[in-house]
Amino acid sequence: MQFNLPTLDIIIILIYLLGVIAVGIYFGTKHKNAEDYFLAGRSLTWPIIGFSLFASNMSSNSLVGLAGAGYKDGYSVYSYEWMAVIVLILFAVFFLPFYLKNKIFTIPEYLERRYSYAVRAYASFIAITLNILVDIAATLYAGGLVINLIFPSLSLSIIIVGLAIIAGIYTVTGGLSSVMYTDAVQAVILILGSALITYMAYLEIGGWDAVYAITEPDHFKVMKPIDDESMPWPSVFTGVLIIGFYFWGTNQYITQRTLASKNIRQGQWGAIFAGFLKLSILFIMIFPGAMARVLYPEIEQMDMIYPTMLFDLLPTGLLGLVLAGLIAAMMSSLDSGLNSVSTLVTMDFVQKLKPNADSKSLMNIGRIVTGVVMVIAIVWAPKIGQFEKLWDYLQNTLAWFCPPVVALFVMGLFFRGANNLGAVLSIVVGFSITLWLVGLKITGSTMELPNFLYVAFWHFIICCVVLYLGSLFGKRMPESELAQVVWTTDNYTEETIALKELAWYKNYRIQALLLIALTVIILFVYS
Repeated sequence: MQFNLPTLDIIIILIYLLGVIAVGIYFGTKHKNAEDYFLAGRSLTWPIIGFSLFASNMSSNSLVGLAGAGYKDGYSVYSYEWMAVIVLILFAVFFLPFYLKNKIFTIPEYLERRYSYAVRAYASFIAITLNILVDIAATLYAGGLVINLIFPSLSLSIIIVGLAIIAGIYTVTGGLSSVMYTDAVQAVILILGSALITYMAYLEIGGWDAVYAITEPDHFKVMKPIDDESMPWPSVFTGVLIIGFYFWGTNQYITQRTLASKNIRQGQWGAIFAGFLKLSILFIMIFPGAMARVLYPEIEQMDMIYPTMLFDLLPTGLLGLVLAGLIAAMMSSLDSGLNSVSTLVTMDFVQKLKPNADSKSLMNIGRIVTGVVMVIAIVWAPKIGQFEKLWDYLQNTLAWFCPPVVALFVMGLFFRGANNLGAVLSIVVGFSITLWLVGLKITGSTMELPNFLYVAFWHFIICCVVLYLGSLFGKRMPESELAQVVWTTDNYTEETIALKELAWYKNYRIQALLLIALTVIILFVYS
């Protein structure tokens, strides 16, 4: 399959790429220390945070993956999106206040204050691994697929190298500031471009009746029956919840944005705003996949659906704008992944090895780490094509690695008796299960396992049980230290008093309730 890109569209894309590199260079001249580089000086407000959260999550791999899943599996894939709304609300209420109160640079840093450095190092290692394999490499692969349509004479590997270099330039120079401000612009382009694809596809098929005529009714239901193979409804409240909580509540790649917030209210408003933006995914990213069943009934490679629609449906000029949006989405994910891995390696490991390193040295080391990570991701990205759907790769990888990490955070925040011995034992058992699951995939084992979402949930439960039993032994943290890292009802009461000073529309709890109501309405219509 091959497409030609008109000169006008190429010019539009080049202007965009030069623009984001210029932004990186601009912000790079303003960094004075590590806090400026890694956390944008902790000065960001809710619109920038919300747009950046959305853009970083809705990267090119999501665009490509969601369209493919919407084509093959139906609307059930939307459960990842609406569940993100619930998780973001829980994050804003319970976890974010403690992250900001402790002024941490990395999310695993919270685990050191709760347990020990060994626990922090494990969580950071998992986060680095997932950032490289899921966030950076998968984005390079998805972006490479699209550009390969335009330049079929270039190999996928060469395209991936070029994309990594472009993203690396402004991430290395600009740090989190350039990442987040370009994300805000990219989010707007992404939403408008995706909406345009949906509209053009609707016009092309002549209305929804054409889709209904060739598609079974269950395809249009978000909540599927209990015997559904891909996503039975109980799995939404088990595995999808666990994966969602890891991604939005404990993943440096995402939560780094909220750590950079100006204050707690800006961070909470930003999380709620991101949840609101997530609800749009059904209409602008999954709908096109369903409509593609009419346009391309014989298509075999699911990951080619979105790129094919893009080139088939859009006229010159608009094609360039939407391609810029797709590249924007890809760049948003790449810059976020590169910056988060750089932060994790520098602050969780290098600073421990070189405690006397000054802030400027740490900033320079972070830039070197970014370059190394790019090389690793470039090598891994082409291997992702071995999966039937990109979405399968993304979700399976998260399901294998994240349950033990989620158990550490959940038990640490809500169980006062959790201690370091319990955490270490939980890591040993949890990571052993992770290696076993990965081994089954690598060796092509025919062993029958339940739906991977159920496996993720029971993986999490086992880790929690081990952590609880292990914590019956060993030393417990002093009460004075627990107050800084464990949630109690007193925290909720104190916040309630503080929120009374705000107008009702500035109360993030009221915003959250309205968001939940809107989510319920959407689920009622499409279930």
